[in-house]
Amino acid sequence: MCGIVGYIGRRNAVPLVVEGLKRLEYRGYDSFGVATADGRINIIKKQGRISESCVDPLLLKGCMGIGHTRWATHGVPNDVNAHPHTSCNGDIAIVHNGIIENYSEIKRSLTAEGHTFLSDTDSEVVAHLIEKYYNGDILQAVFSAVLHLKGSYALLVICSSEKRVIAARKSSPLVIGEGDAEMFASSDMTPVLEYTRKIIFLEDGDVADIRDSKVTIYNNKEPVERKSELVEWDFESAKKGGFDHFMQKEIFEQPDVFFNSFNIEIPEKAVADLKKASQITVVACGTSYHAGMMFRYMMEKYCKIPVRVEIASEYMNFNPCKNSVMFAVTQSGETADTLAALRSAKNENCITFAITNVLGSSVTRSADHVLYTRAGPEISVAATKSFTAQLAVLLKIVSCLCNDDIEVEISGMHPVIEEALLYDAEPAALICRDAASLFFIGRGIFYPVSLEGALKMKEITYIHAEGYAAGELKHGPFSLLCEETPVIALCIKDDSYPVMMSNIKEVKARGAPVIGIGSAGDIDLEEICDFYIPLPKSSEISEIINASVILQMLAYKTAVLLGRDIDKPRNLAKSVTVI
Repeated sequence: MCGIVGYIGRRNAVPLVVEGLKRLEYRGYDSFGVATADGRINIIKKQGRISESCVDPLLLKGCMGIGHTRWATHGVPNDVNAHPHTSCNGDIAIVHNGIIENYSEIKRSLTAEGHTFLSDTDSEVVAHLIEKYYNGDILQAVFSAVLHLKGSYALLVICSSEKRVIAARKSSPLVIGEGDAEMFASSDMTPVLEYTRKIIFLEDGDVADIRDSKVTIYNNKEPVERKSELVEWDFESAKKGGFDHFMQKEIFEQPDVFFNSFNIEIPEKAVADLKKASQITVVACGTSYHAGMMFRYMMEKYCKIPVRVEIASEYMNFNPCKNSVMFAVTQSGETADTLAALRSAKNENCITFAITNVLGSSVTRSADHVLYTRAGPEISVAATKSFTAQLAVLLKIVSCLCNDDIEVEISGMHPVIEEALLYDAEPAALICRDAASLFFIGRGIFYPVSLEGALKMKEITYIHAEGYAAGELKHGPFSLLCEETPVIALCIKDDSYPVMMSNIKEVKARGAPVIGIGSAGDIDLEEICDFYIPLPKSSEISEIINASVILQMLAYKTAVLLGRDIDKPRNLAKSVTVI
């Protein structure tokens, strides 16, 4: 959930590391730090955001450096708990992503041996453990230290007397970028792409010895080959491009994202495995879970194949269906709960599919089949275009299994989404802005659409928002309805339309204002609602996508009116790599 950056080469490391950390701000964090080595270790670390602080390159010299943005798990956010952490003698510095599960045991042992700890973090034990084993070769010390670590880690280590950066990975992402007489290391590709597109994806158990012009990778202390891959993403695609926020930019990229993601090729072997499935299970978290719920409705409607959808963190409490098919849906490919569920399914001989946006991520190395979304880099913490990309890939699967019966509906999606993006959500946002709570309701496939709309609203506005199946309101939530609790109702002209209209009337009878989102030209819905948002005339599938897009825009516009930090909402991280 944190971010780490490392550099070794011919240039001053500080500007490169600092700029790299700024590109990782979207991951969420509460403190930062940078360390360099030029015969001694030099460190600056502070609570707060690096974009709001000044790190003077003159204070930190050296052509080798590491940096970190911390999202607190052990110890409160402050200057002392910020990374990098150092050994007692100050000659070794480390940055760490992940959680060291047995840190208390290690800390007690090292304290008894005379080591002094300054922070409350689990990560500091790594620096002292490496110091314990250091005997003139930092690589060998890291080899020895990681044998004692339980949990997850992506580590970068530097030593004052050696010109090398040591990287180690277990269950936390870490990539290496190969430049011209310089090397980069990072949690993901975003900080590296400005300098090189040649990326090496480290695998679990890898330890890399990074010099300025080469890298040697080991697993179980034996050299292994990890070929670099040429990544298609580019640095410019991670810039705002004239938009006020990354979230706004990513919302407007969705027509192309949907088209590109739906038109992926699914390998014949993967299609054959899907056609043999008697049941499919989807595991995911957050927004990806909502995409999985929508997939269930579509798969059972069009293909008559039963689908289970499970929250990944709860999956361990259930028995996997042996020899079934599992989809692990994760934008980052590093979501810890989803990875744990995938590995559990593989132990039960399930055929596994990964649906992810990130080449070389952990989930791609565990699944039997990998389907990549074509969203490009998503910087804003709140998922928008990655959600649409996941829906597109899941729709492609539905299309493959129902003999392309939905291809006609999909073919005209691009201009219809563009039309939805023209809608001005500000008048509806003004209704939401002053609310104490908001309720989103829908029926059928528009129930998970309402869940996703509520999630987007609460993530970036900090307004309490809940999504409900409309029929559930009378089983408790009615007690919360009043003039200060607007209800956003998804009421499309499908089979549930008559009963959905009755639900809206029940809401109105309890004094709550209603924002209705429905099919274009629905005079009845327009008359009953306090505010009416017409969807562009299109197919049922298009209305699902367009309703989702409009709810993203509603959340975005409400957050703008409230002056929120839209791309980096408080307490949240882009990639959740801890359980």
